[in-house]
Amino acid sequence: MTEAGCWAHARRKVHDVYISTKSATAEEALKLIGELYAIEHEIRGLPVSERLAVRQMQSKLLLTSLYKLMQEKEHTLSKKCRLRDAFRYIRKHWVALCNFSDDGLAEADNNAAERARRAVCLGKKNFMFFGSDHGGERGALLYGLIGTCRLNGIDPEAYLRYILSVLPEWPSNRVDELLPWNVALTNK
Repeated sequence: MTEAGCWAHARRKVHDVYISTKSATAEEALKLIGELYAIEHEIRGLPVSERLAVRQMQSKLLLTSLYKLMQEKEHTLSKKCRLRDAFRYIRKHWVALCNFSDDGLAEADNNAAERARRAVCLGKKNFMFFGSDHGGERGALLYGLIGTCRLNGIDPEAYLRYILSVLPEWPSNRVDELLPWNVALTNK
């Protein structure tokens, strides 16, 4: 397993400094990070091999430029400077932050995973009403299924309606055809 750092967290540290100081160096770093995100936006949905090729050709150059900027500027910043702290954070996690550029499957940040967890965190108070451990397991299964639908661009309610309508007559040896990514329903 390879650790992949989160550029959203790294960016936020630099962004917070820029908002409070309007530092030109912070702005330059944000511009480079923004260009990384622009590349990620362009390659979203492409096959893994194509994503990797673009990252190798384009993202790596931006990462090198950002690292050089931090190296050049960090020693000129005072020890109490928040931008220096932000740069130190990024450099401390540099290998993990760059791992996405060597893996077409990895993401540049974990925003999607954090969004998926948010529903679970918001529902914690309701979970005590599942009634039993067995009910809790069923609830967790349902939350997972709904999250999978959303990740695959499927309306969870439409999916559950469809599944519940065909499941009684569906052959048990073909149940994998009913998984969210195999059903032709979308949010459109």
